[in-house]
Amino acid sequence: MTLIDREVREGGEGPPGVNVRAVGDEPIGPAGTSRPGPVLGWRSLLAGGLGYLTLSVALWWNVWSSHPTSVTTCGCGDTSLFTWFLEWPAYALSHGLNPLYSTYLFHPGGVNLLSNTAEVGLGIALAPVTWLFGPIATLNVALTLSPALSAFTMYVLLRRWVSWAPAAFVGGFLYGFSPFVVISLTDAHLMLGMAAMPPLFVLGLDELLRRQRWRWRVTGLVIGVVALVQFLVGTEVFVIMLIAAALGTALVVLAGVFRWDVLVARAHYGLRGALAAAVSSAVLLAYPAWFALAGPAHLSGAVWGSGAKLSYGGNNLRLFVHQMAPSADATALTHRYGGYQAPTLSGQYLGIGLLAVLVVGLLLWYRDLKLWLFAAVGTASAFLSLGLGFHGWTLWRLVVDFPLMGNVIPSRFGVVVYLCAAVMLGLVVDHAFGTVAGRGPIRPGRVALAWCTGLVVAAVALVPIATYFADGLPLTVQPVQPPEWFRTVAPGLAPGQVLLVFPFAFRQSNMTWQAVDHMSYAMVGGGGPNSVLSRAGIERDGQMYLSNVSVAGGPQPIVAGEVAAVRTALDGWGVTGVVLPDPAHLPAYEQVFLVRTIVVLVTAATGQAPVYRDHAWVWTGVDHAPPAADPTGAQLAACTAGPSGGPVVSVQASAACILAPPATP
Repeated sequence: MTLIDREVREGGEGPPGVNVRAVGDEPIGPAGTSRPGPVLGWRSLLAGGLGYLTLSVALWWNVWSSHPTSVTTCGCGDTSLFTWFLEWPAYALSHGLNPLYSTYLFHPGGVNLLSNTAEVGLGIALAPVTWLFGPIATLNVALTLSPALSAFTMYVLLRRWVSWAPAAFVGGFLYGFSPFVVISLTDAHLMLGMAAMPPLFVLGLDELLRRQRWRWRVTGLVIGVVALVQFLVGTEVFVIMLIAAALGTALVVLAGVFRWDVLVARAHYGLRGALAAAVSSAVLLAYPAWFALAGPAHLSGAVWGSGAKLSYGGNNLRLFVHQMAPSADATALTHRYGGYQAPTLSGQYLGIGLLAVLVVGLLLWYRDLKLWLFAAVGTASAFLSLGLGFHGWTLWRLVVDFPLMGNVIPSRFGVVVYLCAAVMLGLVVDHAFGTVAGRGPIRPGRVALAWCTGLVVAAVALVPIATYFADGLPLTVQPVQPPEWFRTVAPGLAPGQVLLVFPFAFRQSNMTWQAVDHMSYAMVGGGGPNSVLSRAGIERDGQMYLSNVSVAGGPQPIVAGEVAAVRTALDGWGVTGVVLPDPAHLPAYEQVFLVRTIVVLVTAATGQAPVYRDHAWVWTGVDHAPPAADPTGAQLAACTAGPSGGPVVSVQASAACILAPPATP
């Protein structure tokens, strides 16, 4: 037993804030000496967790100070998609259905949630909240917990390696409230923003490769469970996490070659633990992985179609240090078509202050190998996050041709960049505190100076980031108010109804309306990669026409053959009703522009005029509708003439026009 081991086990003196009475890690201290590690007791965990939760509530104060069951970032766009993904598992569990698959969306083929970005694990874990308060409340709980839990797990990881608790808290704050996490959550991208598992995965690897104090079976099982939870929260981050872990593990083993005696001593435990991790992961992930890759309605090949360039969706090196101003055009586009209803900032900003602290800290405490390890993994991840780029060679080209890698958006390696930066910041702040505090007799003045030093280092790193985001906090929210027809009529629909709801396809607001209504009906279409036209089958043309008239902002003439194609799609999907809410009663991001064109098109395809009820045009009994009308081009042009919207009477007249017999020459 070494002197340090005896000191850690038997207790010893140290500066305030450094508890040396427990069996802890041995972080490298000033001048390469070791300092005893921390006690990770319940008080430390409680204080850290409550601190992060308080900060997260402040981040989402506009939710919790208003109506958390009916207010969130937006009832539109991707937020709408993820609201639905949280509602379905709760609905499925309460009705004895499969939470991983549903035909209530993209009816009749359905949607495979694990093939999508559905955070099924969160939907299952928060099902009681959904049952009691509805999916909007569940979404808000998930959005609030995401930064807090992500920061907390980083805090737990750092408490293994640092002796000063505030240093761990600072590192956790940088990770959990990083631009990557916060910007992801503005569009409710919980598969990215709920980043609590990667730090725990690193913790498991640290136990496996270095610390080795748990039973090897326990270590392997912990790694397997963390992998399963991450898979159920987000498969893309799961893959990114594995790539970064493989890189880090390779570097640790490579470094061990230069200390062969240590490598040999740890190999027995490491190999057995790795085998246990592999077995537990294989057992736990076997069914979910099969379901995602080969289950019903799984997505094969390129998720967004062969023409999608996901691998070009990379970061820009300059934007790691440059404060990118929000684009007025991009902001206007998201405000109109559904997205975060405030300016969106860069999700990759690190800032010159943080980078300076990390570089200087690496040079000052160069003997701390963990600093070098995370600097190497973080730098590699930053270059991987650049994607393919449109010019020249990039690191991602070494990876992109492997199976499934073409479906990974490289910019999302940003989660690893921030993880590594957070670990390094925690270590550097701890080193700064320890260097000033020193060893030996306690001197209040020196301890106070150590506190000041640690806090100043943290401020230099974090203030530029906080300043960049200050104007956008607390985050902007919007009321979620489904159209009147979905509040008053939809809950009383007969079982088995299948609706085509406008806006159709990528606008996605209709998914929130269905989720808030607790699945009173099934729906054709929806958001996400299932909407790619190449997956539409014989309904492809009809789906394309309906999508076009749903999102068009200007005239969209009905062309020859369009009516028949839409009727084919309605019959193939098994549609029983079509609903077009009156845009005059909706926010801009939920409105369709071509009301008259849609009414004429659907009326011709169903052979029947709609009923205007509760501020919506509604076609019922579509599955028993008469044959589609066969209007001439001249009749289509005449009936769609006029303003895109207009008074209800005028729009109803256009519907009657298209059903009238063609004029006799």
